[in-house]
Amino acid sequence: MGTATRAPIQERERSQKFVEIKIARRERPNAPQHWETFQIPYRPNLNIISCLMEIRKNPVTKEGKQTTPPVWDMNCLEQVCGICTMVINGTVRQSCSALIDQLDQPITLEPMTKFPNVRDLIVDRSEMFEHLKRVHAWIEIDGSHDLGAGPKMDQDTVAERYAYSRCMTCGCCLEACPQYGDGNFIGAQAIAQVRYQNMHPTGVITRDERLEGIMGDDGIQNCGDAQNCVRVCPMSIPLTKAIYEENRETIVHGLFGWLRK
Repeated sequence: MGTATRAPIQERERSQKFVEIKIARRERPNAPQHWETFQIPYRPNLNIISCLMEIRKNPVTKEGKQTTPPVWDMNCLEQVCGICTMVINGTVRQSCSALIDQLDQPITLEPMTKFPNVRDLIVDRSEMFEHLKRVHAWIEIDGSHDLGAGPKMDQDTVAERYAYSRCMTCGCCLEACPQYGDGNFIGAQAIAQVRYQNMHPTGVITRDERLEGIMGDDGIQNCGDAQNCVRVCPMSIPLTKAIYEENRETIVHGLFGWLRK
């Protein structure tokens, strides 16, 4: 009876499907990068985050070597926060929305290359937020008094601004941009936020400050029009339109600034 019991178990083990994942590992900043391959049981509707959590429970490589649990960033798990962005099978995207059933195996996971790699799949995206500070990506309202009803906007403007408001500072557009890196180009993300704020009737008050923020040596003029940014944006933000419109605005702003001298 023991033999009869073992046979179905062995048969199930042979027929069981697995997910194979190769992860680019780095123990600390500036340490050499290396690859480790893991294998976990397949089940329907897995996403990359689920697989990483499964590996973390028992961090043993496909070859049977005990290793450290992989580390990565995650938060909302709903493609809203953007923090779980990584390069999956060579394409930058959010790992929470990357479904195993839609990916070729073995699946490769790498950190973004345009930001300092802290450890494994974690990068330091501080530069993006510094760019937002530089372009004053906010509207100055201190809330100390009643401002009354907000200014009216036509529906076309509202619709375009809503598209820009969906940016989650994930970094996909910057990772895919051939111009971005080493301080060469401020990137589509910051330029789109300039467009977003300058379209608002109140934001127009500080419009010139934002334009000057994208007119430096690494400014909007360095865009190479590769249009990779709009292709990889998970929120379908019209980034190329923002770059076109702000390029036009900076030219006009620069011309009038020259005439005023």
